[in-house]
Amino acid sequence: MSQYHTRTFPGETVAYRQARDELLTAEMELRQKIEDVAARRRKLPHGARIKADYVFEDIDLKSGDVRNARMSELFDAGKDSLIVYGFMYGPDWTRPCPLCTSITDGSDGIAPHVRARTNYVVVAKAEPDKLKRLAQARGWKNIRLLSSFKNTFNKDYLAEWQGDFGEHHPMLNVFVRRQDGIFHFWGSEMYFVPMKGAHPRHVDAIWPLWSFLDLTPEGRGDFLPKLEY
Repeated sequence: MSQYHTRTFPGETVAYRQARDELLTAEMELRQKIEDVAARRRKLPHGARIKADYVFEDIDLKSGDVRNARMSELFDAGKDSLIVYGFMYGPDWTRPCPLCTSITDGSDGIAPHVRARTNYVVVAKAEPDKLKRLAQARGWKNIRLLSSFKNTFNKDYLAEWQGDFGEHHPMLNVFVRRQDGIFHFWGSEMYFVPMKGAHPRHVDAIWPLWSFLDLTPEGRGDFLPKLEY
């Protein structure tokens, strides 16, 4: 019997239960650590005011219409935070980043729940027509998809610079609206921290794929998502 609860699985051994309780202890400690980090993040003072009230091309995934939308217009009434995922898809790319596509496949499903609480958009450098075709092919219906083709948002907020993957890179940023303007709040800076022998994943918090794989004895291994299987 577990030291934490009274349930058992059919035929489990004493050795299994001992090992499982040790792991359960670590799992509870990890959950508490995640909550502690989230609490520290919430206390982070906001950063600098945004460089400009960027004008994006906002794609209506139902009608296909495209309209201009300023960054200040991405905040719904009563919702003062904005999560922006930088999707790797350049104007000259023939295919989007498979990893970014995996993330956005998942966030499209959860977007209505996220947007009930806060603002969330996906931004890519590709032109609107390319993004419309991609959204249609992937079946995206719920995300708010924006093109930054005509502005400098990607460069300003570290989703566009010369690096190992070319000029376009993934980046997750959070902005906050205050009475005196819009300010940068947080960015996924783990992407810039060298991790020897590890993929520079920095947005696991919005990418549950790895949590699924980590539940199995095989784990994630060297698996990376693809556009097709």
